[in-house]
Amino acid sequence: MASDSKSGQLSAATRPRESGRKTALRDSRGGPVVALTGAASFLGTNVIGLLEEDERVERIVAIDIKAPSTAGKKTRSYEVDFTQPTAEARLAEVLAAERADIVVHLAFLANPTPASAWAHELESVGTMHVLVAARHAQVRKVVMWSQTLLYGAHPSNPNFLSERHPLRADRHEPFFVDKVEAEAEASKFARRSPGSVVTVLRMAPLLGPTVHNYMTRYLAHRMVPTMMGFDPLLQFLHEVDAIAALKLAIDRDVPGTFNIVGDGVLPLSTVIKLAGRIALPIPHPVAESICALGWLAQVAEVPPAFLKYLRFLCVADGTKAQKEMGFRPAYTTREALLDFVSAQRLRDVKLLQENVA
Repeated sequence: MASDSKSGQLSAATRPRESGRKTALRDSRGGPVVALTGAASFLGTNVIGLLEEDERVERIVAIDIKAPSTAGKKTRSYEVDFTQPTAEARLAEVLAAERADIVVHLAFLANPTPASAWAHELESVGTMHVLVAARHAQVRKVVMWSQTLLYGAHPSNPNFLSERHPLRADRHEPFFVDKVEAEAEASKFARRSPGSVVTVLRMAPLLGPTVHNYMTRYLAHRMVPTMMGFDPLLQFLHEVDAIAALKLAIDRDVPGTFNIVGDGVLPLSTVIKLAGRIALPIPHPVAESICALGWLAQVAEVPPAFLKYLRFLCVADGTKAQKEMGFRPAYTTREALLDFVSAQRLRDVKLLQENVA
């Protein structure tokens, strides 16, 4: 996933990491050159680890404020700040110099932030910079990360949302708006660049033993807030399956938008029980007021718009990804949750031991 904090995002001055990055490339290449934005994020570091081991990949171009921890001999790292006016030209220069074939765009926030203006420049405007640079560099394929949350949680939602369903997430919440605008830029790029492959992967909320995001923090509380009178179905994607889906989109030409989800759903009440937590029902008007104040004070994990997902259904249909991409999750929603729970229990024990000591 995109980085869990600003520290993992593209927010440094634009400059190449090392000297000699513009040296002429070999005339004969054995495989594609893959560039990744948000390379030091959770998803970025894990995808780069896979690409380093893939003999078919010629070279990896990592774009972030720091080199990813999984960078090896095939990886070249560059610093580009997507919030700066020079980002587009700088990125086009990097992609052209490295002769990038594929751009994997992962420079998105995994969690909402009060710094909405900065986030807008990073995600909405930043995506525009990435796609314009990709067009100038004649990149053959663009793979972009998105989220099923963008469908929005509504009482009128069908049991399973297909890729044809409109994106109806709260348009007053910048976290959603920026990502919807980024998808619109990707659609525009696909229409204007018929020779390019554009793949957008809308992923369900990620769970697993090592990922950290708003959902893992929510389920890490001993008392888990719920909306009184509501028990919506939830859907998760294991972190391993998220990385596998991105690798699949890199390896195969599968243009279009795809829901990437784990099989099965679970009621929120069951999720909380399996996590070994205690539900704390709160009337939703009261919860919204508390959450709004907490968000303003920067002590709440999410803004009030996220509370709708604790009331209404937002579950996506993964059939298209299975049929057209060949993506089949290794973990069900339940298994993804249980894998997270196992790791969280170890963290809980460690925290308890530290407090006792």
